[in-house]
Amino acid sequence: MESKLIVTSSPHFRDDSTVQKIMLDVIIALLPATVAGIYFFGASAAMVLALAVLTAVATEAVVQKLMGKPVTINDYSAALTGLLLGLNLAPSVPWWIPVIGSVFAIAIVKQVFGGLGRNFMNPALAARIMLTISWTGNMTDWRAPGVDALSTATPLSFVKNLTSVPAGAPSLMNAFFGSIGGSLGETSAILLILGGIYLVYRGIISPKVPLIYVGTVAAIMLVYSGFDFYFMAYHVFSGGLMIGSIYMATDYASGSITPKGRIIFAFGCGLITSLIRIFGAYPEGVGFSILLMNVAAPLIDRYTSPRVFGEVK
Repeated sequence: MESKLIVTSSPHFRDDSTVQKIMLDVIIALLPATVAGIYFFGASAAMVLALAVLTAVATEAVVQKLMGKPVTINDYSAALTGLLLGLNLAPSVPWWIPVIGSVFAIAIVKQVFGGLGRNFMNPALAARIMLTISWTGNMTDWRAPGVDALSTATPLSFVKNLTSVPAGAPSLMNAFFGSIGGSLGETSAILLILGGIYLVYRGIISPKVPLIYVGTVAAIMLVYSGFDFYFMAYHVFSGGLMIGSIYMATDYASGSITPKGRIIFAFGCGLITSLIRIFGAYPEGVGFSILLMNVAAPLIDRYTSPRVFGEVK
């Protein structure tokens, strides 16, 4: 008989998903926000994104070669890390910022800990926080969209230490569609949401984590502001909440993997984000909150793992 019975252990679910297809789907989901960032901020945005992606891919290839590992840049994971990092940077940063950030993300956060799937925190987000702490001035030099690219404040800066949106703040519609100052990929909430819908449709992510994360921030800000819905919506659609909740908190390697653990993980991200935005010195808290929950994810999974079938005390 040419066809033989193949006996394998469970689980027996099989599909045609590959790392390459998953990474490509996420890149496709980020393309609208990427194009919008280049449209709003011009050639400088394109340069930042190109440097971040090319450096990430080159670093992955060099590090894997030096470590004697197979070079896996064709799985698009390094390109995705570079793209996410670029979208988390201001369009005005000098050329060496995305270069250093991508080298740190790939060589230190990803490859030192074993490569794809073994990193304990999101590489792009870890690189952004490292850059923010090391070169705060460059990383917070926000520019308004347009040819003149004048320095401006982000929407969250206008509502810091307040419980309502002041008159001089950018409108909620500008924050929703992206014609505001900020990081390249944070400005257009609607395009990030559309990309997230695509990922849910493709089965790449579950809507549970983004919805709980965003819902937690919304609920806390609503109560904090004395039920000012405009203030709540301003916090939801401004800053890095959309790109963080949809594209980074859902990272397979660094997030919680148990059903209950994902709920706790997402709630924790939303709680810490809100606390930093309300009480912290920095107007944004998405990056710090996700990284802190990345560190806590193994402990969360340990205490939320379902009992093995047939297990007894």
